[in-house]
Amino acid sequence: MSLPSSRRLRVAVIGAGLGSAPHFHSLRDLAGEAELVYVYGRSAERLAGVQVPAGARKTTRLEDILEDPDLEAVLVLTPPNTHLDVVRRVARAGKHVLVEKPLEIDLNRASALVECCEQAGVTLAVMLQHRLREAAVALRALIASGELGQLVSASAAVRWWRPQSYYDEPGRGTLARDGGGVLITQAIHTLDLLLDLIGMPARVTGVASTSAVHRMEGEDTAAALLHYDSGAVAVLQATTAAYPGFPERLELNFTRGTATLEGGEMRAAFQDGRTLSAGSRQASGGGADPMAFDHAAHKTVLQDFIRAVKTGTAPAVTGRSALGVQQVIEAVMASSRSGAAVALHSQAILPMM
Repeated sequence: MSLPSSRRLRVAVIGAGLGSAPHFHSLRDLAGEAELVYVYGRSAERLAGVQVPAGARKTTRLEDILEDPDLEAVLVLTPPNTHLDVVRRVARAGKHVLVEKPLEIDLNRASALVECCEQAGVTLAVMLQHRLREAAVALRALIASGELGQLVSASAAVRWWRPQSYYDEPGRGTLARDGGGVLITQAIHTLDLLLDLIGMPARVTGVASTSAVHRMEGEDTAAALLHYDSGAVAVLQATTAAYPGFPERLELNFTRGTATLEGGEMRAAFQDGRTLSAGSRQASGGGADPMAFDHAAHKTVLQDFIRAVKTGTAPAVTGRSALGVQQVIEAVMASSRSGAAVALHSQAILPMM
């Protein structure tokens, strides 16, 4: 059922930690489309220092959100290991959900989260905002046009920096709270975009480790080879031990040209001499400050979520589409433990131009 497009969507935010800032900035920008009614935090002390948009009510009672019949949607920004339980309660209350990445700490819990929203009949969107950046949208359209030809190979590099103080925060980089390290927390965005552009591989070979740079439970360095049935291969490199941090980079090599996406800019070079470009240089949060990036892409995902709820149509980044990146991450870690390639259960269709 669709809602009047002119009416503001009534929303709540659950979780007001480090990652909430770009969401609040986006909600301020979209005040004409959405009204932030509640901001939930675990304690009054935690909420006291949080700057929220004007008019929003701070609460430590989740029931205020669940029991409000006029509240239509919720942004879930709590730690990854809490997502399933929170989303279950929200979905059962009939609220639509936008959840921060990752869906959950492992594929089983992530799948259960998606299924509970589907069973409740509520919209589920995921904050994997790299898919909706201007350069990524342009690259996706270029691939779909067939101009570049058939995919030959690809690479994805996420060479970021996090000081030890980042991992000294309780829960950071742990299996219990975050589900792992660099793959599921930082590289997930670039890997998700790669999979969105070229599809799921047939099997994965990977290695992961914790370098001498950090004291942490999860991995801070990982590499993987993604094998495709077409014969194409993709290479992933991910680390938070590359000082001082560098822009993430995707490179896609096709039979008629190459496309690169780095730091928000897309460039394509064709064998016939033509070139194309789109997007603009932007910060990524790849250095010591994890929040050093513009919130424009968050705003785009949120605006799309609002549109999806109002029109009763699917969001651009659905919960089910976000399961693929978690499947690949788990395959990389499983391959690292066993030393063998891991076959994936399902495969998306690889563009064959």
